[in-house]
Amino acid sequence: MSIRPILETRKATPAIEGAGVRLHRAFGFQDPTELDPFLLFDDFRNEHPADYMRGFPWHPHRGIETITYVLAGTVEHSDSLGNSGTLGAGDVQWMTAGSGILHQEMPRGNATGQMHGFQLWGNLPSSQKMTAPRYQDVSSRDIPEVIDDDGTRVRVIVGEFWGKTGPVDGIAADPQYLDVFVPAGVKKTFRIDTYRRAFAYVFEGQGAFADASAPTGVLLEKEVAGQELNIRDMSGDRTLVRFGTGDEITVQAGPEGVRFLLISGAPIAEPVAWHGPIVMNTQDELRQAFKELRNGTFIRPAH
Repeated sequence: MSIRPILETRKATPAIEGAGVRLHRAFGFQDPTELDPFLLFDDFRNEHPADYMRGFPWHPHRGIETITYVLAGTVEHSDSLGNSGTLGAGDVQWMTAGSGILHQEMPRGNATGQMHGFQLWGNLPSSQKMTAPRYQDVSSRDIPEVIDDDGTRVRVIVGEFWGKTGPVDGIAADPQYLDVFVPAGVKKTFRIDTYRRAFAYVFEGQGAFADASAPTGVLLEKEVAGQELNIRDMSGDRTLVRFGTGDEITVQAGPEGVRFLLISGAPIAEPVAWHGPIVMNTQDELRQAFKELRNGTFIRPAH
């Protein structure tokens, strides 16, 4: 087995989207090959309703899939296909925009005004860019959770892990999406298929990830002597950790434990033409999409 090297560790940066929603963006609208097949990852977390209540009014998508994972508060959604509903704490929605959809997402806080959730964009290969749109809404109670003897907890949202299979399926990127908690002081290793691109996003506590590319620092150092990770740099709240190629990642939890999303997927390795909420393969396809938006033919009739 080989530990994946850490290619980069960086903090999510403040951004404003929709009708003025204040959020933090871990990646997006930069180099689409960096975490192929994933394009964008937003952490929308706030305790001030004025900073999120105006939400994300009607907007289009084509050529991508989005996964929305809610931790606190709710998200009310509706779309041009006639779907509508509410995502609550722990719920997940995977939307395949395919050939095109118009939808809106309106966050609402919990009893104390807190709102917290994540949205991830996954690219679609050229063969599925114009597929029929669809939704998968998954209730929190249907997401399996695995608890190890050392107290490590993993919610399996997509993919297979520790004998459990997440309820979301049929996703083009063949992803694995895990919500992981490692208790204070525990060192834990997680297997990831070598062919997948992978990243972790820390959102509670702190942890040090082993780095196979460094002889010192965040590293399994002198493990034969039973020593813990040599912690040079602890990754804390709103930190993205981007991994290179390997079979596994190892994390040493800090004094309060660490909770993070561990996400991986198979690269699509195709050209990307991207503007706003629409992602195609060529500039001509992108121009055509926006032409259809203008002339009212963006939404394809159901077959």
